[in-house]
Amino acid sequence: MLDALEVITVVVTGLMVGVEFSVSFVLNRIFNALPEDSGQLGRSHGGRMLGAVMPVWYISSLALSAVWAIAGWHRPGAGLVVGAGVLLIVSVLMSVLLLVPINNRGKTWTPENRPEDWKEQMNRWDRYHYARVAVIIAAFALLVTALV
Repeated sequence: MLDALEVITVVVTGLMVGVEFSVSFVLNRIFNALPEDSGQLGRSHGGRMLGAVMPVWYISSLALSAVWAIAGWHRPGAGLVVGAGVLLIVSVLMSVLLLVPINNRGKTWTPENRPEDWKEQMNRWDRYHYARVAVIIAAFALLVTALV
């Protein structure tokens, strides 16, 4: 049973990392290259859609890691799972404190109501997001290492 939990945790976390990586390095670059207001509209829609899904994914990854750490405390690699859990906690804190406030504003913007500094706010969100992606990649790497 613990083996299944380990695999499920790695898969769930890995998929989350993949989505967040592609937001940074694929989707946002596509949005930035679109003409006129299309990119901002795409980011707003993405903020609404992913803003509804990602909190569940982050908390699920963290909860699965915690259960794995507790259930597998006697196994080699438990410290790596705890380290991954700590990094996932950091990613949740980063989300709540840094990214969500910007996302909550950005997901309501249209070309008619967005603030003049909307590009600066999006650039700030991107910088925070790059840091968060690095944190969750490190957490994922620790989980994979603990699995093998």
